[in-house]
Amino acid sequence: MSVTRLVPSREAADLVALVREVARRELAPHAAEAEEAERFPREAFRTLGALGVLGLPYPQEYGGGGQPYEVYLQVLEEIGAVWASVAVGVSVHVLSCHALAVHGTEEQRRRWLPDLLGGDLLGAYCLSEPHAGSDPAAMTTRARRDGDHYVIDGVKSWITHGGQADFYTVMARTGEDRSHGVSCFLVPADTPGISADRPERKMGLTGSHTTMVRFDGVRVPVEQRVGEEGQGLPIALSALDGGRLGIAAVATGLAQAALDTAADYARRRHAFGRPVIEHQGLAFLLADMAAAVETARAATLRAARLRDHGLPYSREASIAKLVATDNAMRVTTDAVQVLGGYGYTRDFPVERYMREAKVMQIFEGTNQIQRMVIGRHLARGAERGTITVAG
Repeated sequence: MSVTRLVPSREAADLVALVREVARRELAPHAAEAEEAERFPREAFRTLGALGVLGLPYPQEYGGGGQPYEVYLQVLEEIGAVWASVAVGVSVHVLSCHALAVHGTEEQRRRWLPDLLGGDLLGAYCLSEPHAGSDPAAMTTRARRDGDHYVIDGVKSWITHGGQADFYTVMARTGEDRSHGVSCFLVPADTPGISADRPERKMGLTGSHTTMVRFDGVRVPVEQRVGEEGQGLPIALSALDGGRLGIAAVATGLAQAALDTAADYARRRHAFGRPVIEHQGLAFLLADMAAAVETARAATLRAARLRDHGLPYSREASIAKLVATDNAMRVTTDAVQVLGGYGYTRDFPVERYMREAKVMQIFEGTNQIQRMVIGRHLARGAERGTITVAG
């Protein structure tokens, strides 16, 4: 992947370069076979955990990497360029740690975060339900107070790492108020009463297991509630902005991989006495693909820099997710076209890239939801922007 990266420090540059090398050497050789077999790549997460990747944007005092989100997303893009299922898994794990890292008590952080951020444990995020996907306030999973415990009953759907995770960050209803009747809980996966259905049969990201997770009388100590009772929905929604940037970065990496494959093929393939990349029709298509990748990258990193400077970035996160995933769908489809009949076969990876790109327009909020979020920001009539000094 021939990408020139701007990072804030030499340490960050070395980190991104290291992850790029490890991803190419340790992950890439196994991706196609694992996806074909629909095998969950737990060893890949152990490898990345040993590098510190699973806790990159969180504080060092709790075992994290202490890196800006901008750097974390560039690392995630490097992983996405070689194995999208693993990159999505890293993004979901980081998302699952958000509630504890940002809203947990000091005691909770010191007890749980080191193992989570150090990669010893793998997390999952339980928000969506069968009838409450894009509308999490409509969830029906309940957590009933019983002395010094809560008892959780309900079903969560579309859970990445379902049945594979070591812990779940679970949103459950503790009151009737639509917006303030949900609470957040940290639930180890071996807690009695938790079960996962068989993985969904998906068209792509088949190495990433996605399941329903069922909670049947699951008893959770009160001290494993994160934040105040009723604070769960704001916690969940604040985490989603960062999660959307994670998916934008993965989609950008996936699109870059498709572009690289297509351009390499077009340089080697000859027609009418010269490489096909020298024919204007194909060169223009590849140029548009390159522009789409760079646009996605720029939108994603702009939102990350706002986040790193403590500025509002919700609108920009939705824009990045929308642009990056729509562009990834277009670039991967065009990559199949560049390769012609070969692109439609499994002898080349672009057909897999195309299948993997599709779901990125759907999860972490469908792109229709992203347009609604952006539209609401515009409807509020906010000023055009804030001028601030970076650094």
